[in-house]
Amino acid sequence: MALPSPVDPSARRRLIQTRSTNREPPAAVRVRHAGAVREIKIRDEMIRLGQFLKLADLVESGGDLKPLLAEGLVKVNNEVETRRGRQLSRGDVVTLADRSVRVG
Repeated sequence: MALPSPVDPSARRRLIQTRSTNREPPAAVRVRHAGAVREIKIRDEMIRLGQFLKLADLVESGGDLKPLLAEGLVKVNNEVETRRGRQLSRGDVVTLADRSVRVG
């Protein structure tokens, strides 16, 4: 299995930056800032990593996530994660670059 080619630094920054939009988050999602780690509430007991990063507005799509995973830029509970479908549960902390988000 061939890994995708490395992402240039400017594209990486664009992928990692939080999207700035004028839309309100869904009513089912509450965001709390607890120091340096944001907490994103989920409705179910589990959520897949790719879905969670989109919910937290850290990536725009699963396609944006693939190169970040391949380069080892995503960590779950301080361990590098390469699977987009990794199941997350409440209390897990996901880190992408310098941004950390807790599943709540």
